[in-house]
Amino acid sequence: MINYDLKKIRTIIFDIDGVLSCETIPLGQDGVPCRTVNIKDGYAIQLAMKLGLRIAIITGCKIEAVGLRYEGLGVEDIYLGAAVKIQTYEEYISKYGYKDDEVIYMGDDIPDLEIMHRVGCPVCPKDACPEIKKASIYVSDYYGGRGCGRDVIEQTLKAQGKWLQQENAFGW
Repeated sequence: MINYDLKKIRTIIFDIDGVLSCETIPLGQDGVPCRTVNIKDGYAIQLAMKLGLRIAIITGCKIEAVGLRYEGLGVEDIYLGAAVKIQTYEEYISKYGYKDDEVIYMGDDIPDLEIMHRVGCPVCPKDACPEIKKASIYVSDYYGGRGCGRDVIEQTLKAQGKWLQQENAFGW
């Protein structure tokens, strides 16, 4: 269980590689890295958006297909190619007027560390690097790309009394 007051969370921000996608990335014939997606993560993301919990993506990944996947789930704030993630994070929270303690960030590797030190609720997948685990208040029982996103969203929505409480929970 996440040891944080999840009732005050207004947004969850995810990294892609190693978080919403497995850390091992196959290369296509053209040399372009292919990303995996987890269907249960996808369901939880679209449900969270329907229920008013804003989801954002901040990733160094530049693959357009990644953006299309999350746009299709209703995510409006997708930042691909974020070289210095903390700068993108600051733009994002300023855009919506969020406070750091209203934010969950899920990362898995060193480029996520600055944001992890800023947000109220830093979390990570089971296979995150040691520095990220140390900075996290919660380490999911799930690996990156294997349901860790669903884990965090589900816990948040349950704490807010929204999980499976509305009829739009039963569709895409």
